[in-house]
Formats: sequence, C-alpha cells, structure tokens
Amino acid sequence: MIKGKIHSVESMGLVDGPGIRVVVFMQGCTLRCLYCHNPDTWTLDGNKDALDFTPEELVNKISRFRSYFEKSGGGVTFSGGDPLKQPEFLKETLKLCKEAGIHTTLDTSGVGFGDYEEILKYTDLVLYDVKHLTREGYKDMTGIEIDETQKFLEACKKMGTKMWIRQVVVPGKTDSEEYIRELGKFIKTLDNVEKVELLPYHLLGVNKYETLGIKYRLEGLEAMDKEACKALYKFLEL
Repeated sequence: MIKGKIHSVESMGLVDGPGIRVVVFMQGCTLRCLYCHNPDTWTLDGNKDALDFTPEELVNKISRFRSYFEKSGGGVTFSGGDPLKQPEFLKETLKLCKEAGIHTTLDTSGVGFGDYEEILKYTDLVLYDVKHLTREGYKDMTGIEIDETQKFLEACKKMGTKMWIRQVVVPGKTDSEEYIRELGKFIKTLDNVEKVELLPYHLLGVNKYETLGIKYRLEGLEAMDKEACKALYKFLEL
C-alpha cells in the first residue's frame, strides 16, 4: 500500500494557485535553499509530527473542503518541501483528484526522481519556483546542480502544462535589473506561462532554524523591500 508523508494540510490557501486552495505540504526536498522557510520539510522521516496518508485518505480529506474551494474556482495545491520527492504517492493522489473533478496544482522546484510526464498528466497547473538562472548561481542558492530542474521544464513543455513562474527576490542575489531582464528572457523560452510572481525575500521562517538547531546562512540579511520588489516587474519586459 502506498503511503505519503505529509507535513500539514492548510484548508484556506489564498496565494497558492487560482481561487481558494487546500494546500498539502509534503515532506522531502533535495534542495537546501539559502532562504528556505520550511526546513522542517527537508527530510522524509526527520519530522516526528508528519502524518502518514494513503492517497485515498488524503483525497477524502481534501474533498471535505469542496464547498469552500469549488465556488472560487480553486482546488488542491501540493507543496512542501517538494511533492516530486514522493512520486508514486503524488501520482496516485493526483489521479484520484482528477477522477473526483478537483483542480490540481503542483508548487515545485522541479527536482524529483523523474517520471515527470506521467505526473503532469494529472496536473492542471505548475507553480514553478525559479531558484537562479545561471549554473553557478543555482548551485550557490540550492546546493545542487541545475540539470534535474531543466529536465522537469522540458517535461512541462512536452506536456503543454500551464505554468505560473515564481522568483524569490533576494537582496544581492536576484534583485538586480540585469537579473530580472534575464529572467524575462528565460520566461519567454517557456510555453503556457499564465502568470509571473516576484516574491520578496522575507524572514518569517528564520525562527524554525533556531528550533531545529540549524545555522541560518543568510543571517543578518534584511527582508526585501516590497515596493522595490514591485518596481522590478517593469524589467521583465514580457
């Protein structure tokens, strides 16, 4: 029997895709992003509070909130961590959601174990997290090479999956006019991009590092100014 490790389930997500969303935060992530605000989702087994669900159990839980999300054009968003780290469980859960007529979204950095095309068959929308555009910058930001996420992007193109592009704007790393112009060029190489979001770097998850006894590597870096972040949109030139 397939079981998934679930960090938590949020019933009223408003920024995780269209409409009101049930947001399923799944355990597991390959990346170790400098600014990650969910370090408690990094490992599959390292969170003692994580819950085990079968795909059927999870879809039953999601379905309880239908009266909220359906009227708004919403659905379910699988986030994390990265949902692609539990591919068999994710695929089966997505399949059951589609059979139940529930709109499905993946919030992902695009780094899993492959089988992307099969997963995307049951995915209505991908919220794709751009970490950095260059090979060197990506390695600095995430701790791994850029190749796997590029494979995921190719699968999205092949499957014609609708996408929202998200870029966390980190002072001194991804906040320059030059970088945002290059981001705009990169987005133009993708198909079916419906929306682009520049998300200002924040400090909301920093306290988790102290609780977990992990050093926060951007200690001392101030949050990105929200108005300065908004001003960068003009350089995308989309």
